[in-house]
Amino acid sequence: MTLTAQHAARLERCLAGDGVAVIPTDTVYGLACSPQSESAMRRIYELKRRPALKPSAVMFFSAAAALESLTELGPRTRAALDALLPGPVTLLLANPERRFPLACSPPAESDPATAASPGLLGLRAPLLHGSLAALAAVTVPAAQSSANLSGGPDPRRLSEVPIELREGADLVLDGGELPGSASTVIDLSRYELSGDWRIVREGPLGRPSLERLLGPLSGGR
Repeated sequence: MTLTAQHAARLERCLAGDGVAVIPTDTVYGLACSPQSESAMRRIYELKRRPALKPSAVMFFSAAAALESLTELGPRTRAALDALLPGPVTLLLANPERRFPLACSPPAESDPATAASPGLLGLRAPLLHGSLAALAAVTVPAAQSSANLSGGPDPRRLSEVPIELREGADLVLDGGELPGSASTVIDLSRYELSGDWRIVREGPLGRPSLERLLGPLSGGR
């Protein structure tokens, strides 16, 4: 199914109105809501049966919007985002401005060295082309998590999204069959200072491509 400008407008209204949506991305189907809405974030965690302290990614629907919003990024990190986005990746960034606290990882209380940390920002800017291209017009960010029950398989078709998630959402968008592999998660939190990075979760964008874009993998890992 090809999504239209009307679908994008409905999604933007849903996010702005504290709603929860099932959406297609460049990887798998996800649950999305405003990252600044405590009630909507709570609904997503309850629908997924997800631990309350587990962070969510923040999705911008275009790479330009992400770069424009995150003004605190240093030149090396900004260059990395230019190279990687839009694409099937989730980037873990240092978060000195404490952006999107409802979605970001809380400080690790057990580690005194990080007790004052604002946590990391998980950033997504998917490659929305073809039948999904209209969604790139959405101007507000979304807290986003895979549209599955916690620990369940990632859905590549709308029919694979658990029925309780579809029925519990305010908006459901059908983008047809998706690639079905969850995003590659890359930790860039130390990249600005040292150029170090690491792969937290394997995904569609593999190590050889990442090393071409970012330099050698930290410690050869």
